[in-house]
Amino acid sequence: MKTIAVIGAGTMGNGIAHVCAQNGFRVNLIDNNKENLSKGLITIGNNLDRMVSKEQLKPLDKTRTLQNIVTFNTLENGVKHVDLVIEAATENLELKLSLFKALDALCTPSTLLATNTSSISITQIAAVTTKPENVIGMHFMNPVPLMPLVEVIKGYNTSNTTANTVTALAKTLKKTPVQVNDYPGFVANRILMPMLNEAIETLYNKVAGVKAIDAVMKLGMAHPMGPLQLADFIGLDVCLSILEVLYNGFKNPKYAPCPLLVNMVNAGKLGVKSGEGFYDYNHSKKAEFVSKQFLK
Repeated sequence: MKTIAVIGAGTMGNGIAHVCAQNGFRVNLIDNNKENLSKGLITIGNNLDRMVSKEQLKPLDKTRTLQNIVTFNTLENGVKHVDLVIEAATENLELKLSLFKALDALCTPSTLLATNTSSISITQIAAVTTKPENVIGMHFMNPVPLMPLVEVIKGYNTSNTTANTVTALAKTLKKTPVQVNDYPGFVANRILMPMLNEAIETLYNKVAGVKAIDAVMKLGMAHPMGPLQLADFIGLDVCLSILEVLYNGFKNPKYAPCPLLVNMVNAGKLGVKSGEGFYDYNHSKKAEFVSKQFLK
């Protein structure tokens, strides 16, 4: 495996491109928005600079990493003659199905197709292709350059060869691959999202305020970040989307999104990405200001 295409230059996509390029792979970073591509490259450059300043990377390695990345704003040109495609687009089922239909037509028969979905069925995505045995889930954690875990998810028809190849690749990227089965939310989000949802329910029921809830989990459970701040960091829209996948997949009311979460997403309060969620990020990136609506 020499060349990897990454679809999406957002937070996850540029992180995956960074890690692949840093470990010697040629990377085609694809996004139909040129501004997103520019921002993605800037983010990668800034992250590499941080690693150089901490003496985790040599300046020459930074140069080589950036040289390994080529940007494309069309899918057709970006996925030609690549060994693996990693899709890291928005967590939207219809978008992913459309992308995989297109990839099936554009890529060579031997190209492996991976999705970075955090909750959507790999089997369902693979079903729109003619070679479902080549389709697999490769769920990186955010921030990708720092987090060691990659969930490797086999769909119903994913071949052992595909799974073994992707598992070996994750190790080459200095990640720890963990193979899990294809059920809604896999392992990480099946456990994490109900916890975040329960924290939001605790706020909704006025048991405690934002800072108090986060303090209990940080000081009492040794979590590095409180659940409400973590939800802001992930994106409240993403949390809602994953909970809806869990709820629709299992038909179990314990996965039903809290009404407060639904209302906040409808109001455009999405967390860090929108400048306000449970905390106000318009003045600080460190979530020092609790949103005024939760001080009432």
